[in-house]
Amino acid sequence: MANTLVQWLLISTIALFHPFFVSVIEIEHNSKENTAEISIRIFTDDFEKILQKYSSAKIDLNQPNNKLQNGKEMTSYIGKNLQLKINGQLVIAKYIGYEIIKESTWTYFEIEGVKEIKKIDINCSLLYDFEKSQTNIFHVINKGQEKSYKLDINQRTTSFDF
Repeated sequence: MANTLVQWLLISTIALFHPFFVSVIEIEHNSKENTAEISIRIFTDDFEKILQKYSSAKIDLNQPNNKLQNGKEMTSYIGKNLQLKINGQLVIAKYIGYEIIKESTWTYFEIEGVKEIKKIDINCSLLYDFEKSQTNIFHVINKGQEKSYKLDINQRTTSFDF
């Protein structure tokens, strides 16, 4: 029992000094609206730091007065670091908005005119310029089927076939 407690405390202490860097990206096909809906979850403090790196404006995602400027910065950064091809065609995602939920920022995008998804190709480098140990987890949902994959700095691309 004491050994287990010591191990737990040691692991907890290490986790405090060595945080993990992970983002979750979900892409879901909405067949009724003919869209692909994208949500990207990134830890707010990491997202602010990387956006600040490329912006001359002060980035504070928790500040409601800055929502328009923050949206522009997010769209620019994500557009450069997340490229998608649906059925072999490069697509551009339209920014919808963002919200802060606990310690994460959820950013929403939409791709219009997607009648079906047979294949989706992903090229992602989100936050690799901030943290080399960054991991991006993808969940793609199409026709009730969910497929997932993990990308990191050494593997930036993947494809999903349906």
